[in-house]
Amino acid sequence: MGKGASKLSKDELQELKKATHFDRKELQQWYKNFLKECPSGQLDKTEFQKIYKRFFPFGESSTFSEYVFNVFDQDKSGAIDFKEFICALSVTSRGTMDEKLDWAFQLYDIDSDGQISYDEMLAIVSAIYKMVGSMVKLPADESTPEKRVQKLFRIMDQNQDGYISLPEFREGSKHDNTIVSALSLYDGLL
Repeated sequence: MGKGASKLSKDELQELKKATHFDRKELQQWYKNFLKECPSGQLDKTEFQKIYKRFFPFGESSTFSEYVFNVFDQDKSGAIDFKEFICALSVTSRGTMDEKLDWAFQLYDIDSDGQISYDEMLAIVSAIYKMVGSMVKLPADESTPEKRVQKLFRIMDQNQDGYISLPEFREGSKHDNTIVSALSLYDGLL
């Protein structure tokens, strides 16, 4: 998208205005900054991980940033182009609560099969704990990733089939405000 060009075309701007919560001027500014950081027009996994490391210098952020990268990389090309970047940023920073929950669900649904298994949630929660654990005081019932995931499954897995569907995730998030507040974690990361 706009690869090699210093400005977005009129058509690209129109498309992105429809697909995001940003106006024309904001899109142009984001594009300019994106090209400054990524002159090739592509953000690879290594660079993405470096960005996370700047925001979480005291934790281990590479595993979590890899999971987030995979959600941003919608076409699974191994790189994030401007459209993928700005669409994900739009959802995480200005999206509705349902849009943010859908995005978070994609993050936890590592294998993209439409449901979150215990192991998938444990992988994400463990990565989060490695990244921010020492900086956050956790309640006793969430002192380990395993305890946190067990608590989340008690809240969310309504039919107790061992998986969390998108509707269960949305409903369960209403009963655990830490999930909703954790979504704001992504607001300032990029």
